[in-house]
Amino acid sequence: MEKEKLLFYDEYESFYEMAEKSAAFRTFCCDAFGQDFSQDGFSNIAQIDMILPCIPAKEDVHILDIGCGNGKMLGYLQKKTGAFIHGFDYSRKAIATARALFPNRADFQEGIIGEIDYPNQSFDIVVSMDTMYFAKDMSAFVAQIKGWLKPEGILFAGYQEGELVPKTLDEHTTELAKALKQNQMKYDVRNITKQSYELLKAKREAAIRHKAEFEREKHGKWFDLLMMQTMWSEQSCQHFEQAMARYIYTAGK
Repeated sequence: MEKEKLLFYDEYESFYEMAEKSAAFRTFCCDAFGQDFSQDGFSNIAQIDMILPCIPAKEDVHILDIGCGNGKMLGYLQKKTGAFIHGFDYSRKAIATARALFPNRADFQEGIIGEIDYPNQSFDIVVSMDTMYFAKDMSAFVAQIKGWLKPEGILFAGYQEGELVPKTLDEHTTELAKALKQNQMKYDVRNITKQSYELLKAKREAAIRHKAEFEREKHGKWFDLLMMQTMWSEQSCQHFEQAMARYIYTAGK
């Protein structure tokens, strides 16, 4: 499949080019999310730290990040645990940056969900922060992830409904929950919709604080995008919960 035809490919190439150059965006990420992982969504430091208890305290731990972007989240997890980090992303620019930033005990590949593959039982934990939606066949991709996991391995997934995918009844009726059940994977799930609403407000406030910096860099269009992404913060939390939902899934074999 030609990557250029995939959803948001050109936009993400531009995004990662901006993220590499923009001091304003790095400062915004630290302000809004607690750390700069070049986030384009909801992955604040509290959510990323939820991954840490899932990583076994042993030598030779291997972590895979699905849609790893420029690798900054993986770099953080490696610093905390000493793990060997693996990541793939369809963005050529993002992977080039990841390889430059994290050259040691790391493997970064250009790849597309459903096409890239790894040997069975390769990973102690597979992380997906807002990337499972890009699978054309969710159940088939979950089956692939299940094969990649070691016997005690964990899938950690941040998953949101209401934008890229329709909102369903609850955390047990999402497409991801259905795919986990179809593949006989046991899961726990945490509803963090309220926290995500508060984060949305913080993200908008941080963007406004750094507006002048974006404009000085001639990155005003990215400020405009941040304002568009955070429009829900102008509504009540009740309205947000009616339209949107966000969950953290942890699943094993």
